[in-house]
Amino acid sequence: MKNIAGLMKQAQKIQEKFAQIQEELAGKTVEASSGGGMVKVVANGKQEIVSIKIDPEVVSKDDVEMLEDLILAAVNEARKRADELAKNEVAKLTGGLMPPGLF
Repeated sequence: MKNIAGLMKQAQKIQEKFAQIQEELAGKTVEASSGGGMVKVVANGKQEIVSIKIDPEVVSKDDVEMLEDLILAAVNEARKRADELAKNEVAKLTGGLMPPGLF
């Protein structure tokens, strides 16, 4: 019975640590760019896009499709980097023993 109580206590501590990590991730950011820096996207550790900067030189009504592609590329890279940031933070807690897809 002591083992079960100990496991429950340990599980609660891990859950609290996960909540703390998620809170910290909201305050951390990553940046990605495309088009040689013409489009820059910043995302937080929760994969939320927090800003997009577009160089006025790339804005052309004659080539909207290129701008759309640059934005998509930068957003996807920023989300990928945010995901890697989150996985690295969780790995610190779990010592790298994290089941795939759990976080």
